[in-house]
Amino acid sequence: MESRRHVLRFSLVFLILIACLAVFVVKLVLMQTFRSDYLAGLAARQHRHLVELEPVRGTIYDRKMRPIAFNVSVYSLFASPRMMSEADKQSALEHLSEILGTSRESIASDLDKDKYFVWIKRKLPQEAAEKIQKLKLKGLGFRKESKRSYPGAALAAHVLGFADIDNNGMEGLELYYNKELKGKPGWMRVMRDARQTGLLLDNNFLPARDGLNLVLTIDETIQYIAERALAQAVQKYNAKAATIIVMDTRTGAILALANQPTYDLEHYSASDAQSRTNRALSYVYEPGSVFKVVTAAAALQEGKFTESDKIFCENGKYKIVNNILTDHHPYGTLSFTEVFGFSSNIGVVKIAQKLGAPAIYQYAKKFRFGMPTGIDLKGEVKGWIKDPSRWSKTSIGAIPIGYEVTVTPLQLLSMMATVADNGTYVRPFVVRYIQDKQGHVVKSFEPKVLAENVIEKETARRVTEILVDVVEHGTAQKAQIKGIRVAGKTGTARKVIGGAYSEGKYYATFAGFAPADDPRLAAIVIMDEPHPAYFGGTVCAPVFKEVIENALKYLASSG
Repeated sequence: MESRRHVLRFSLVFLILIACLAVFVVKLVLMQTFRSDYLAGLAARQHRHLVELEPVRGTIYDRKMRPIAFNVSVYSLFASPRMMSEADKQSALEHLSEILGTSRESIASDLDKDKYFVWIKRKLPQEAAEKIQKLKLKGLGFRKESKRSYPGAALAAHVLGFADIDNNGMEGLELYYNKELKGKPGWMRVMRDARQTGLLLDNNFLPARDGLNLVLTIDETIQYIAERALAQAVQKYNAKAATIIVMDTRTGAILALANQPTYDLEHYSASDAQSRTNRALSYVYEPGSVFKVVTAAAALQEGKFTESDKIFCENGKYKIVNNILTDHHPYGTLSFTEVFGFSSNIGVVKIAQKLGAPAIYQYAKKFRFGMPTGIDLKGEVKGWIKDPSRWSKTSIGAIPIGYEVTVTPLQLLSMMATVADNGTYVRPFVVRYIQDKQGHVVKSFEPKVLAENVIEKETARRVTEILVDVVEHGTAQKAQIKGIRVAGKTGTARKVIGGAYSEGKYYATFAGFAPADDPRLAAIVIMDEPHPAYFGGTVCAPVFKEVIENALKYLASSG
């Protein structure tokens, strides 16, 4: 009886083992037949890790090959939460929050993720990385990356723009030439053991292709001179905002471009949209008397007036339909040259009335108002000038003196540079050429003529002499440079606020070039709501003088 019981027990155990074996065999067959690809892929993902190789973003140089934007090597901190115990995570929390300046909650959230890899903080300061490395915390690691550096901080901020943490261009040249600067990433596969520790590379490897370099027309020294002078003037005259641009009249190369307010490229995230906006080409305004250059050029080119012709300026008040046009000072009879030298609104409008609306419009379009200059920066707007068919009865008393028309600072400067360059309109640009890491030129940008004979050479010379008179005897005497003849024009325009012209709020402008006999540099200075002084000849002309005088001395000494 006892023996039979043992036999039954043995048979039961044997049958159970056979049944289990059968289940295991069926399971194995099913896994091999239906899930082999999935399981093989899972194993590969756990033991073979694809690592992207970051390209080095191209360097941006000024015209003399001085680096003004480049990448530096930094370390980024990551964690492997799956490989960390609770004690490891608590230890990390205790130390990292203070070093990184990040909340414990944020770090804890990252460490609670069921992943082998999570970023804790990208692109750490060197000091923070060294502190964490010394702690030797389990489950943490570093990956070497590169970070954009701008040694000049805010220098040329609106030209350069900035690149984000992933080295993608977001503003300025960094955005416009992002494709060229960024390069192309590579990749490699890393073998890992069961603890996810990197062991070695397999045969799959594609190197990253670094970005190309940009060489600009911007001159770091002239840029600094311009930014310093503009910032001091903004502070002195309590201006809301301001712009300055310096251009080579012969080529269209931009040597300096600055705006106030500005921002620090190293801390761009702390800036607002207004401080990042490139007012030089993205803002439009009614220019006031600087636009009178168009009227002067048209009158001389069409042969309707000569410099000695006399215009009666109505002693300061002139009725156009139901509007009364006034001058800042009451003038009687002025010569054609004096009308522009003293910036008589009445005199200019009388000249325009003889020319007619179509001629004013035609020459404004010749100077490319109402269309973009084509500069190689994003965000340029084209301004606006209406067709004569849409002019009101009072437009002839407004447009020729710079009202009912909107322009950008860059368009006004290009007009002035066209006069300086004997009537040839050259496209403004900021990049001279693109080069590879070995210094080979990949693409060169030569000066590009957009319009020839905007006005004839002789007309340009005559307009230049009128603009010299503006500086020597007229409204822009504070732009005078000792030993150098300067040509230029002032402008003071009331701002439109809430659909009406304001009382006491103005745009002040001075645009000019020097030397007048052999022009090399043109510049424009604009201030938004300067006070208590607000005339272009008072607040902007001195900035022009300081910048152009120092820039010409610098160019003469440096070649």
